[in-house]
Amino acid sequence: MNALERASTFGDLLDEEVVVLTVIPDDEEYARDRGWITQGEPFDPETIAAGMQTRANEVAPEATVRSERVSSDEPTATSTTNVVREIRRVAGDLEASVVFIGSENAGSVIAPQSSVGSPVASDQRYDVYVVREPGDEADADDRSDIDSTLDGF
Repeated sequence: MNALERASTFGDLLDEEVVVLTVIPDDEEYARDRGWITQGEPFDPETIAAGMQTRANEVAPEATVRSERVSSDEPTATSTTNVVREIRRVAGDLEASVVFIGSENAGSVIAPQSSVGSPVASDQRYDVYVVREPGDEADADDRSDIDSTLDGF
């Protein structure tokens, strides 16, 4: 929901419409991996969409909420590929100027096989902001001083 909070602030500041898009593939494992359903809970796309709408309305009541379903018709496409295609299609149809994407791993990797960040960002029609989801504080040893990366320039 951090991405929605940032998008809502952006929309308010620039007087832009905010559209919340949830793309739900027909893939139970995809839904479980993202915490949309829990172990043992039945896969019901309508229930997932309703839950997303409720959460979006709590964060950004002025936003338009959309839910799109995608199926795995193509044998070589993954659920992530189908989600990326749908995000790009909707962003293009809406002539979006900016797309905000929430990420649990922003700053470390936005291009793993299951991430929509990198493929959505490759579309030149809009800017993309990848917003970090809350997580553990970074270890001081993992941080680097930006000046140390500029040696030799």
